[in-house]
Amino acid sequence: MSDPAGEVKLEVKQASKEVKESENVAEKYSAMTVSKNSEMNMGELSSAFSAVPTHKPVKKQIQFVEDKQEFSRFPTKAGRRSLSRSISQSSTDSYSSAASYTDSSDDESSPRDKTQVNSKGSSDFCVKNIKQAEFGRREIEIAEQDMSALISLRKRAQSEKPLAGAKIVGCTHITAQTAVLIETLVALGAQCRWTACNIYSTQNEVAAALSETGVAVFAWKGESEDDFWWCIDHCVNSEGWQPNMILDDGGDLTHWMYKKYPNVFKKIRGIVEESVTGVHRLYQLSKAGKLCVPAMNVNDSVTKQKFDNLYCCRESILDGLKRTTDVMFGGKQMVVCGYGEVGKGCCAALKALGAVVSITEIDPICALQACMDGFRVVKLNEVIRQVDVIITCTGNKNVVTRDQLDRMKNGSIVCNMGHSNTEIDVASLRTPELTWERVRSQVDHVIWPDGKRVILLAEGRLLNLSCSTVPTFVLSITATTQALALIELYNAPEGRYKQDVYLLPKKMDEYVASLHLTTFDAHLTELSDEQAKYLGLNKNGPFKPNYYRY
Repeated sequence: MSDPAGEVKLEVKQASKEVKESENVAEKYSAMTVSKNSEMNMGELSSAFSAVPTHKPVKKQIQFVEDKQEFSRFPTKAGRRSLSRSISQSSTDSYSSAASYTDSSDDESSPRDKTQVNSKGSSDFCVKNIKQAEFGRREIEIAEQDMSALISLRKRAQSEKPLAGAKIVGCTHITAQTAVLIETLVALGAQCRWTACNIYSTQNEVAAALSETGVAVFAWKGESEDDFWWCIDHCVNSEGWQPNMILDDGGDLTHWMYKKYPNVFKKIRGIVEESVTGVHRLYQLSKAGKLCVPAMNVNDSVTKQKFDNLYCCRESILDGLKRTTDVMFGGKQMVVCGYGEVGKGCCAALKALGAVVSITEIDPICALQACMDGFRVVKLNEVIRQVDVIITCTGNKNVVTRDQLDRMKNGSIVCNMGHSNTEIDVASLRTPELTWERVRSQVDHVIWPDGKRVILLAEGRLLNLSCSTVPTFVLSITATTQALALIELYNAPEGRYKQDVYLLPKKMDEYVASLHLTTFDAHLTELSDEQAKYLGLNKNGPFKPNYYRY
């Protein structure tokens, strides 16, 4: 168990220097927010933006595979669809859909077998169909309409090119919203190569649109496990191109580079990671003394935790369940495993539509919050025979086991809202006595010998991005945070960041939030000099200490 008070003292002690350094910047950023005509001097950003090093205890030990043979060979064509296990506890940690069904994309030619060329004559990409680029461009244009803050950042900093010389390799969901971020990074001077962090979440037409503009994208919806790692390798290993920045979601890209290309990894100037799974891996490396580059933990920034994790999931959980199962929520017995920000968002949405929601939790604080919000806190085994729907969002593994799946009633639904697909023990369902039946895309019946059917969504992978879409505006908040983190790490003077994991400073979180307030025509109240003095604050922020819990 960690000592929260000790964590706070440590963070305050470590952050004191950085907070003082950023006071002048606080005034600058506030002025930029107030004045529409103000210009961002991105050259000053590096000297002003100081992140807070964090030393969080890691609850779950993430083991990195030591067997170098896993990395020493590539599968043959015949082996691409094999039932080989993935090389890490990653977003591909169950058998792929393509490996599981004879009626799936096995009958279609793999993008790896095609030679495609964009209008500029480049073939440095691998997507489903480059001819879909025009449709993808329309999707991106729709997303831009609700990502005005990120577009504003792009326009303010475009002339200064703060990412000139940056070679960013990214592994995230490839959606229209991510495309807006990628094109922002390119507009700020970066060269980008991109792959997908989830084999089901790629929007093929968006991947084609990015490839058409010259971004080297290696991703398509429905990749096999072998395809997944092949795409990552082709992003990293390109002749005459060596990455110096990483933007990761889940840690698979970081893990691959660390194990397979250690010399390249050592030359990376910074890593930006946005998921709890990837952050756990970074802290594990740091604790072992193996993290040789500075990393920014975006997942625990206020703008990610309190907006993306909460509000995004509050809306997308309903969308994902409705699109896949047409389920009626009213009166259904539902269990949400985990009451963090993702769990809170899911529970609020389900409760609003009349579902009877129970919570499972290991943390007494989160459990007490659930109780005060009107939810029952139970052990899954206590209700497993009555539950209609189980939703996991813990970031852990084997939250729903085979024994529990065996006891679920006929027609019950199981899905996951966490990043990694380790939460539901899907591998235990790949046995001869159970029959898998594809119902529709990302929806499977797992049939027991007695005829009982359990509905499994997205094979235990992330439901919302695998089966539906997510709210664009919320993703704009996270994308803006990621862009600023990349700019800071790339431009930071040598010695500012050690080989450790850092949090964004409070002032930067406040700046990202302020950029998005104009969408709502929101007007902030300003402190008087007397009020600021009374509270001991700078008039322009930061308005909360680093240890403040929103």
